[in-house]
Amino acid sequence: MERNILREKRGVALILALLMLLVLTLIGISSISTTTFETSISGNERVRTDAFYVAEAGIHVGMNQLPETNPIQKRKLKEDSYYWSGTAKDKGNPQGFKSFGLHQMAGFDSSWEFKRFQVNTAGESFGATKEIEVQVGYGPLPAGTEYH
Repeated sequence: MERNILREKRGVALILALLMLLVLTLIGISSISTTTFETSISGNERVRTDAFYVAEAGIHVGMNQLPETNPIQKRKLKEDSYYWSGTAKDKGNPQGFKSFGLHQMAGFDSSWEFKRFQVNTAGESFGATKEIEVQVGYGPLPAGTEYH
C-alpha cells in the first residue's frame, strides 16, 4: 500500500501555526522599526523647535536695545542653548543690526518720522541652529530730532 504524504493532513496545523508566527514576528519587527524612526524624528523636531525659540529670545533682546544697533554677543540661555546677532556663520563674530534710515508711515503727517531696522539673530540648541530675521519700525519720533 502506497502512502501519499500530500493527502495526509497530519502536521498541517503545525505548519500553519509556524507561518502565522512568522507573519506576526515580521509585523512586530516592522512596528518596532517604525516606532524607533518616529521617535528619532520627534526628537529632532523638538531640538529644532528649541533652537527657534532661542533665536526668538535673541530677537526680543535686539528689539529692546533699538535704536542701538550694537551686536549681541553669544549669550547662554539655558543648558547648551545660545543666541547671538547675525547668522549661524557669525557665531564667533556677531554682527550689528542694519538701519534703513527714516521713513514715513501711513496715518502720520510729515512732522513725525519712523526709523526702520533689520534685526537678525541665530539660536543654537543641542547642535541644531535656526536663524530669524525681522524688520522693525521704530517710532513715531518728532521729525528733525536727533534720536539714533
